[in-house]
Amino acid sequence: MPGTLRLSLRHTVAICGLKGREPLELGSAMLAVVGAGVPLPLWRLARRLRGVRGAYEAAFTQAPQGVLVVDGRSLDIVDANPALQRSLGYRLAELRKMPLEQIFSGDGGPPEALLAQLREDPPRLMIETGQRCRSGRFLHVEISGYRLEVGSRILHVLSTRDITMRRRVEAQLLEKQQHLDHLAHHDQLTGLPNRLFLAAHLPGAIEDAKRSGNMLAVLFLDLDRFKHINDSRGHETGDKLLKAVAQRIRTTTRTDDIVVRMGGDEFIVVLKTISSPEQINETASRITEALAAPVLIDGRPLVTTASIGVSLFPRDGSSMGELLRQSDTAMYQAKDRGRNNFQLFSPVMERKLKERIAIESSLRAALQARQLDVHYQPIVDIESHRVVALETLLRWRHPALGFVAPQRFVAVAEETGLIVPIGEFVLERAIEDSARWRAAGAEVVPISVNISAVQLQRSDLPATIARLTRTHRVSPTMLQLELTESTLFERREGHNGESSQDAIGRLRELGARIAIDDFGTGYSSLSYLKRWRVDYLKIDRSFVRDLVTDVSDLAIVEAIIAMARHLNIEVVAEGIEGWQQLEKLRQLGCSYAQGYLLARPVPFDLCHRYLNGQPLDLTCQESVEQALGATGS
Repeated sequence: MPGTLRLSLRHTVAICGLKGREPLELGSAMLAVVGAGVPLPLWRLARRLRGVRGAYEAAFTQAPQGVLVVDGRSLDIVDANPALQRSLGYRLAELRKMPLEQIFSGDGGPPEALLAQLREDPPRLMIETGQRCRSGRFLHVEISGYRLEVGSRILHVLSTRDITMRRRVEAQLLEKQQHLDHLAHHDQLTGLPNRLFLAAHLPGAIEDAKRSGNMLAVLFLDLDRFKHINDSRGHETGDKLLKAVAQRIRTTTRTDDIVVRMGGDEFIVVLKTISSPEQINETASRITEALAAPVLIDGRPLVTTASIGVSLFPRDGSSMGELLRQSDTAMYQAKDRGRNNFQLFSPVMERKLKERIAIESSLRAALQARQLDVHYQPIVDIESHRVVALETLLRWRHPALGFVAPQRFVAVAEETGLIVPIGEFVLERAIEDSARWRAAGAEVVPISVNISAVQLQRSDLPATIARLTRTHRVSPTMLQLELTESTLFERREGHNGESSQDAIGRLRELGARIAIDDFGTGYSSLSYLKRWRVDYLKIDRSFVRDLVTDVSDLAIVEAIIAMARHLNIEVVAEGIEGWQQLEKLRQLGCSYAQGYLLARPVPFDLCHRYLNGQPLDLTCQESVEQALGATGS
């Protein structure tokens, strides 16, 4: 068409909302869209363009969010709406002179990600970064953008939205979440990680050791006699001690090792990247030495020790459960070996553990199947050789193993709580047998019964004895209760919150006599001995065995007898097996003795010779030996 000017106004057409990007033909009177066939008068198009331009400018200038137009090639600032100018504190002329990275920068420097995306010319952009204002204020902004083509020119239109408040709230929520996570995975008392932390991190440490080919060690620590400290000094002192222990353990390990408080007085140490077992020995030795040093709490020194069991990956297990179980087994072995030491796990320990589990299971069955029995051993007056009491001794005849020694099952019974029903069985048998002997016309003597600390704590022993003696019409004065020093002297809470001392006091009110068994082997407290009414002290066999040849044992036994005499307490020497022992005890003034030299334990039906009121013939034991052989005792 002659006299017509051909223009390409893609951006204007797009903003006007006309379909497509067709070239426009501008004549003297008409404007037509090529291919559309819809001619428009020029003055109408001019009015429409002015209206659209005004709407575009209004949207750009009145937008509440900042809008920035950037050259697509040079990344120079072309335009900025008033909202962005107010937010930044710069006028448009100032912004056009500033590089883009001077306005937008993250916490650590220029927005490389933003600049990289702009240079790559993506069809759309979305990113979070920082915005620096003239006032020095830093804002977190979210930038969304798109590409705009105006003729041959490429522009980036960037819309900014202030998300500072959102980021602040998110940071606060994250901080609170981290705090809650820390609380969930750390012990509040000591600040150490807890068992949840261990469960989350130990499997990963095992996998790292597996990939690197290194060894990993798990140390199971249990404080020795911590309950005694808690009971005697109070829980507040116990808590302070635990905090001191946690700090000492932490200082003896490396920064990348894991130290966990499992609960109570139990701790776990995970040693990573172990090159040799010697490293484990060195660390365990450092821990035991550090814990053995006195801790000053409230101005008073306090000493505690720890028993440590060690398991090693991959030798002793490949999972968290296996390593914890093996280290726990080794820890109990350390307890059995006198405490305050560490033991490495070995298969022998596992066999012993399985044996203990088997004994527990069999012992439960034995209670139901009446495999348990009670034998009696006389306590004899050294001067007259008369029987003054009978001590009950528990016997277990297993259908397959025969007689099982008490040393193999009593400790298991105490750990599992089975000692409570077993102890009640022994008490009832002793009281019932005493009633039967009396009914048969025998000269009845007091029956001595061993009482476990667990039995005293977990049952109402005074009520049980009152019930049984009333049922069988036996006087409680015919009972002599043997307790260890720890059971008698430590202040423990037992049945219904009653302390051990309260329970023993009630037993004394019933008329039962109290004896301290194995005296001298525990933590003897002479102040308690002075305050408490005790009828008998039983000197442990370990002091009696070498009484004649060891001057130290002689001095100890002599001191015990002299002290007891001044306190009006009778003394019984245990484990008499030789005539020289018996004679030396007589010379020292010991009143009573017990042992194989005098009489062996026998079942109920062989006790008649001990209850006839006649002195024992210590030179003739063949008939007893034959009878014992027949019963298998």
